[in-house]
Order: sequence, then C-alpha cells, then structure tokens
Amino acid sequence: MTAKAHPTALPAAPDLSGSALVRAPERPEPGYWAGCPSVRYEPDHDRFLLTYRERRPRAAGPAADGRDRGWRCAVAESHDGVEFRDLWSVERADLGSPSMERFALLRRDGGYLLHLSYVDPVDRRWRIDALRAGTPEAFDLATRTPVLTAADTGTEGVKDPYLLEHDGGVRLFATVSRARAFSPEEQARAHAAADIHTTGLTVQPTALAGSTDGLRFTAPPGRAAEVLDVGPAGAWDAYESRITAVLPDGSGGWLALYDGSADASGNYEERCGLAASADLREWHRLTPDGPWLDVRYADVVGARGRWYLYYEQTRPDGAHELRVAVLDEFAGLRP
Repeated sequence: MTAKAHPTALPAAPDLSGSALVRAPERPEPGYWAGCPSVRYEPDHDRFLLTYRERRPRAAGPAADGRDRGWRCAVAESHDGVEFRDLWSVERADLGSPSMERFALLRRDGGYLLHLSYVDPVDRRWRIDALRAGTPEAFDLATRTPVLTAADTGTEGVKDPYLLEHDGGVRLFATVSRARAFSPEEQARAHAAADIHTTGLTVQPTALAGSTDGLRFTAPPGRAAEVLDVGPAGAWDAYESRITAVLPDGSGGWLALYDGSADASGNYEERCGLAASADLREWHRLTPDGPWLDVRYADVVGARGRWYLYYEQTRPDGAHELRVAVLDEFAGLRP
C-alpha cells in the first residue's frame, strides 16, 4: 500500500455514484433497514466475508412476532464483492434481546472470531459478546463469551465493535455511552426503552480495548479508555463519534472512518467523518467542520488491486440500504 503523503489535510471524498446495491431493506418504508456492514477479504479463498443487520420499525408486524428493531444479523460470503449469500444468521429472539446492531468478524488462530453487539435482556444496556468457530458457518450461540459490558467499562452501554489485528494482538474499537450525572429517575428512563442512544442523556464516543486472543479484553473504566471523543458543543459530531473502520495511511499512521451526529435526533441518520492517528490511541479529526460522506457504518477493504467501500445509506423513501462502491483510490491511498 502506498500513499501520497501522511494526511495533514482532508483528502477528497470518493465518488459513490457508481456504487452497487448489496442488500435492500425488507420494505421501502422508514424504519426498515439493511446495513451495519463489517467486511473482510480472504486472498487465499478469493472471497469477501460480510456481516450485516436487518432492522424493522418498533412494533412492526404481529405483536407476538417480536421481530422489530435490529431483529436479524448474518454472516455472508461473496466472490465478487457485490452478490452475497448467507452462511450463518441469528435473530434477536435467539439472544432474548430487544435489539442487535453491528457485528464484527475476524479470521484468527486457524478459525474465525465473531463479535456480537446486542441489548442485554437483563439490564437493557448494550453489550458485546464473542463467538469462535472453525468456519463462518459454524458459530454456536451457546458458546458465546462476554467481551465488554456496561458494568465493566463504567458506562451506560457498549456496542458496534470494530476489530483490528495489530502487534500480534487484537484491538477492539467500540462505541460507549458516557452519561452525565444521572438521577435514579433519569437512569431508569434512559434504559426503559433499551435504546439509550435516542434519549439525549449520554454522548457516544469511541473507546479502545486490547486482547491477545480476541476474547479476553482489558479496558480501563469510563473515559480512560476513550480514544475519539465527541466534537465540541455545536459541532456536527457533538453527540456521537463512532469509529467504523481503521486502515494504515501508508506513512506509518492510521486513518479512521467514524459516524457522527450533532444530537440525539440524528442517532439514526449519522454521517461519516475522517480522523487520523499515529498510534491508534490519540485521534485528530480531519473533518471538524462537517461530514466527509453522507453515509453511515462505512467499512473499507483492499482487494484485487481496488478498494471496496461498504456503507449504509438512507433512500428517498426513508428506508436504509446496504451498498458497495469499488474504487481505484480511497482517501489518497491505493491498495
């Protein structure tokens, strides 16, 4: 991988006009989404592995169905990066959870590691668990291992993992809900709907944890683990700064894509910013004045001499769909 220069200024945003549809929402209506992508490319199998989520509006369908919000997540395979077939899937009822969000996949130690992001049915706060399997088809929920919870991070919830292999170990970037001082009544209200991100009672920065095996992570509680804080008051990303992808910048440093929103009203319609770091722990915003792309949950992988940028995007009908753009250059980098 080569770069023009270490990024000190904002690179040009990619042209997404030639992108292709990967997954359509179940219905062409607001609240129906296909997205939350996380992608890997395996050169030895010449295939792409993708995790994605399907969502329905609250209380859609028969009440007994229970298939609302983030109701299904899947691991899928493709040999062209566009047409995918499911290898494994899980529904929120299988976890007894009100909702699921982004998953993350990593090939490691002769097998596969999958991180699950879902609302804990016990305390109704977001958490992350892990599964290991020999193949992407063989994950077993009965073997899941707790990774990070609200209690052990000193937060009101932790979700949306991104996994990066670095220095022989695994780094986990995850969104945490950092609360201001809660009264008991506010705390009860914040978690009553199992969706604290819509309440405005917290902000959502990104935290970093480390592991040798991808299962047992260490993270100081609270702000000590945070690596990308939210922007200043009034900024476009003052409420949320969620890292969704990390890649080498070609000059010994790192670039990150991150989702931002100004306040809780933008929780479902975040936009993508760009940040840079020399060490993965301290990040500098390259987009302090506005988003870089009008998409959310962007992830990017280099394959076959090109970049494959996956993202979730809002449609004119209010639904969200999962798309991919195949690019010769991305943020000034060539794969």
